[in-house]
Amino acid sequence: MNVLRSVTRLKCASSIVNNIGQARRGYAAPKQLPITWVRPDKVPCISKEKSGDLGIDYNITPVNYIKEFEDIPELDELDDIVKKMFTIHYQRRRELVDLQKKRARELVKRHHCDEGSMETRIAVITAEILQLQEHQSIFHNNKRSKVLLKELIEKRKKWLKKLRIQDYPRFEYILERLNLVYHPFPEENIFLTRKGGTRQLLQKYCDKLIQKKLDAYRAELEAQQKDFFREKAEKLEFIRNEEIACGVAPSVSEEEIEAAKQKAASFVK
Repeated sequence: MNVLRSVTRLKCASSIVNNIGQARRGYAAPKQLPITWVRPDKVPCISKEKSGDLGIDYNITPVNYIKEFEDIPELDELDDIVKKMFTIHYQRRRELVDLQKKRARELVKRHHCDEGSMETRIAVITAEILQLQEHQSIFHNNKRSKVLLKELIEKRKKWLKKLRIQDYPRFEYILERLNLVYHPFPEENIFLTRKGGTRQLLQKYCDKLIQKKLDAYRAELEAQQKDFFREKAEKLEFIRNEEIACGVAPSVSEEEIEAAKQKAASFVK
């Protein structure tokens, strides 16, 4: 008999605990919010949006000669078929990249023999970054070029940071000539979470809701201004007349009454 009673008590206790657990889970369950947080798409570190490369106009056409024969005027005297052998169109892609590096270097170099200044090194590495970004957009699974591209972007960013500290006019000149946007290293790593994003969106939603109610209340008060100033003019005029009738110096002037009437007349419903 005692065993049956203890079993019954245990069953009752377990049912109470289950009910309490369900109540707690229902209380802690997320409620319906007026906003929905959607995780933004991850931008790759090698993309143009993060690297800041907007493109360089090299002014290169398929009929341009390769880098080694570009400055030889004797080629113009040869036959058209022979000329095509020295053009970009009939050469490997490496020749096009070398010509792009040369044109990029010519945009920022200080003098004719400038090959190792900070400007020319950044120009050359920018041309190589643009070439690798184009290559990566076609061959997405090429891990080797992806790693190389990331290293080049970080190296150029380090050089730009150093140049920005040492000589800011040169830094701006390079950004303008190479059509770059400088994105500095972040001061701290910010991790996106659903809780943090939902809190920010909810805070913006509450601020917008508060501002909407304040604007509605402001519009309501502005709509009552005409009646307020008309009633004010009547009360001031009544006070002035009563003070004059009692033989007391009036505390309200006629200019104040006239100003209240003009203010009431300025509002048009």
